[in-house]
Amino acid sequence: MPIHLYNSLTRNVEPLTPRTEGVIQMFVCGPTVFDFIHVGNARTFTIFDVVAKWLRYRGYEVTYLQNITDIDDKIIRRAGEQGRDPLEYAREYEQYYRDDMQALGNTAVTQYPRATDHIEQVKAQVKTLIAKGNAYLIEGDGWYYDLTTFPDYGKLSGRTGLQADDAVSRIDDAEKKRNTGDFALWKLSKPGEPTWDDAELGAGRPGWHIEDTAITQHYFGPQYDLHGGAMDLKFPHHEAEIAQQEAASGLVPFVRHWMHAGFLQIDQKRMGKSMGNMLGLREALKRWSPETLRFFLLSGHYRAPLDFSEASLDAAQAAVQRITELLTKVHALPPSQKDDSALMHIITETRRAVEDAMDNDFNTAAAFGAVFALISAANKAFTENRVGTEASAALKAFFEFLSEQFGIVPAGGAPLSADIQSLVDERQLAREQKDFATADQLRDELAKLGYTVDDTAYGPLVKEKIKS
Repeated sequence: MPIHLYNSLTRNVEPLTPRTEGVIQMFVCGPTVFDFIHVGNARTFTIFDVVAKWLRYRGYEVTYLQNITDIDDKIIRRAGEQGRDPLEYAREYEQYYRDDMQALGNTAVTQYPRATDHIEQVKAQVKTLIAKGNAYLIEGDGWYYDLTTFPDYGKLSGRTGLQADDAVSRIDDAEKKRNTGDFALWKLSKPGEPTWDDAELGAGRPGWHIEDTAITQHYFGPQYDLHGGAMDLKFPHHEAEIAQQEAASGLVPFVRHWMHAGFLQIDQKRMGKSMGNMLGLREALKRWSPETLRFFLLSGHYRAPLDFSEASLDAAQAAVQRITELLTKVHALPPSQKDDSALMHIITETRRAVEDAMDNDFNTAAAFGAVFALISAANKAFTENRVGTEASAALKAFFEFLSEQFGIVPAGGAPLSADIQSLVDERQLAREQKDFATADQLRDELAKLGYTVDDTAYGPLVKEKIKS
């Protein structure tokens, strides 16, 4: 079955049809490296990490580019506040970003092209737009894109005006613009700013939108297969990209498939620096394991908003704990001599269900649901001593597959002791049988032994109390 995905451009779920069979050129808007990223940013990058890995699993040759915006008003301002060189400052925060992605398990990117390494490509594209009549100069300010020259502006988002969740910090607010939505292609440099000389354009630096299309044209040509990013980039950033590239090349569509990730929310509000409600990824990684964070970030459908809360992270931690507990049994218990054909069938069907869910618009939520149905069945089979050699090997292989594709399987962990796990399992069985008096008694017994138990959608989360 071919992979189907929702295309933001056509507003339909449709088969993935790359320009060259078996080859995917994929670009995702990367960070502006003026600060550490937050967990909301991490959701977008983790989603597309999984998309790239899944496409490779399905046999595609994937080139995945993620740009680094290393020259920008925010970078210049933040570096100036610290009395530092903006480009040196940007290099430092780029490395922080790449270290954080590695720590989170986001390893699918082929290359991180920097804006400042592609200045000549930016200049060339701006000059093409000038020659074609799409750009104009505001003296002392810079070269701007004239939106009246591109009637298709708005075809991706279905609008041409700003809304509350747009990336409004990137709207160029010049008084002498011809049209409200016109945006900078080349900003003439101010004293003390990084600058690149050009006889035709004037000494300056790239506008924000132009770096993306200059980079993708350099590596992919004027058209390519898949472009991803967060939902707030759809307008105006991605609309600007379409206007630039399609006007410059005369070829339509610029990108065949557009994917947009939903927001991470706190109290129904998007997480972000401008919202004042962000949790830095580095802080989050100190509190939760990479596997727990990845499970949480992937637990909802990528196009839907995802609510951040302590309870949701507890549920994710419980889910990863259940995976650890099952794998501990797989590796520690001797295989049964009994027939395990029923469990083998469930393992096979679960892998097929995961593949079907991912092939249908990368539905990680449905995939995870299938995984935990298997975990319940496998735990029952262990209890009944019917996990044989074949099923044990199949379970190991299945969780290796999950680890490679999703990064939610701990490489190792400190499982609960056999005595504690037995009490936890006994309590869970009592809850399932609605024997809540026994369940409460076992919770109290665990508490006396130094363990707390929180019940979540993925099962009990058991934590050892911190000894004072």
